[in-house]
Amino acid sequence: MRRLLALLAAGMACVAVAGEPAPPADYPQPPEELFGELFVAVQSGGVFSDGKTFVDAVPEAAPAAILAAYQAAQPQSNEQLRAFVEQHFALPAMSATAAEPPAHVSLVAHIDRLWNELTRTNTSVPPFASLLPLPAPYVVPGGRFREIYYWDSYFTMLGLQQSGRDDLLSGMARDFAELIDRYGHVPNGTRTYYLSRSQPPFFFEMAALAGKHGSAGSLAHYLPQLRREYAFWMEGAETLAAGAAHRRVVAMPDGATLNRYWDDRDTPRDESYRDDTELARSSGREPSQVFRDIRAAAESGWDFSSRWFADQQSRATIDTTEIIPIDLNSLLFGLENAIGAGCARQADRACSAEFRRRAAARRQAIDHYLWDGTRGAYLDYRWTKQQRLPGISAATLYPLFVSAASAAQAAAVATTVRRALLRDGGLVTTPVRSGEQWDAPNGWAPLQWIGVSGLRHYGERGLAAAIACRWLRSVERVYAESGKLVEKYDVIDTRRAGGGGEYPLQDGFGWTNGVTRKLLAMYPADAAAGDCPEPAARPAAVRRP
Repeated sequence: MRRLLALLAAGMACVAVAGEPAPPADYPQPPEELFGELFVAVQSGGVFSDGKTFVDAVPEAAPAAILAAYQAAQPQSNEQLRAFVEQHFALPAMSATAAEPPAHVSLVAHIDRLWNELTRTNTSVPPFASLLPLPAPYVVPGGRFREIYYWDSYFTMLGLQQSGRDDLLSGMARDFAELIDRYGHVPNGTRTYYLSRSQPPFFFEMAALAGKHGSAGSLAHYLPQLRREYAFWMEGAETLAAGAAHRRVVAMPDGATLNRYWDDRDTPRDESYRDDTELARSSGREPSQVFRDIRAAAESGWDFSSRWFADQQSRATIDTTEIIPIDLNSLLFGLENAIGAGCARQADRACSAEFRRRAAARRQAIDHYLWDGTRGAYLDYRWTKQQRLPGISAATLYPLFVSAASAAQAAAVATTVRRALLRDGGLVTTPVRSGEQWDAPNGWAPLQWIGVSGLRHYGERGLAAAIACRWLRSVERVYAESGKLVEKYDVIDTRRAGGGGEYPLQDGFGWTNGVTRKLLAMYPADAAAGDCPEPAARPAAVRRP
């Protein structure tokens, strides 16, 4: 068995880079590479109930010394393996928050207090630990999520701004700029095992939010990082033949360029090794492709959702890399416009014109491939089969969030959202019940904000207010019963918090705190509302072309 595990570890390490560019030499190695057969034994054996426990543990000696001790001890059972790990590693603690707030503390006061509880500082890290250092203090989501995450943080920062925490807001923007400078992109989270992928590119929104001298000035200040992140997402685009794909770029048959989610590795995720290997085995598919698609879904932030499943139900059919997603391409449209604005602020006319051209071309491609006028919605597109996917999801609101929709498109999306996604507790992620956490019945704070913000851009204030009211009522109800803000909520049966997915419901919780704090300022009466008004139709006059 030990020899088999060693062979498996060596084989997986080879597969990690087969046919793909190797990670830069200065990337720190993830736990799978550092601890080889020990890693495989612990993670495949399910020694810890949460696969994230071991990969977040801090080794108390160099990997070579720990592996030598492992060879000498030869632990066989899970109990022996756990004892060995506990002897040679410092196990992580949960990012806990106060079990219960003091009586009669308002939701606003509780959130303002939570920022300090969720703030971490690590300008340096122990040798061979998976955590990555950052220059400034930052806010973690909470629970098992003990490090900063990319797209989570934008929504957290909305609340920090509302709470007057400009110290954390500007510090976190600096942290993300540092990550781009160091690695060429923002990783999924600040762990070595997340470095092979990113997450939805919200840094341009963070930069604008953190600007002390206006958003244009802040975009100009962070222009080097914005351009480098854009280069990461567009790597290979200039030489790609029509109908082909390379990493995160897809060249469409008509010459347009759009993007997909990807991961530079095609092995099981370090933090979910056992689950991923079992899924690949049961799927009957090529394991490396299953692993790649799982990892690409993790880059999307929607891990997991029927959006990425060929049959809309089973994770075994996951095919994320075949899909051109609405949200990613909308955000890259926003990034192109942000770079253009930063260049204009610096009086770089050639750069500004180039990125205006790129944004216009992407908007045209989004309209051609992702807009379905018959359905009144933006839909994901399977580029390998040249067809739009049928599933409606809250991602249909992203083009409104970045002002990529026309007035007529926005009005049609609003009608579709009222019919297909609006529920008693806010926006449901998708109408599909797959058992995955990014499907019904769950609603998520970031998607509520994307919806509210995007709809307000287009004058759909009645629908935006209805979403906000229903969401705040869900958060307030769970808070009143448990004293907690949680990661996700059941927006259909509003008596319950959310469920489903790979791990238990987490509390804390960074992006819920941030979006709730922002919406409470925008709609101060809604958290205590007994009933939320029905969303009225939009008036004829709208702002936006």
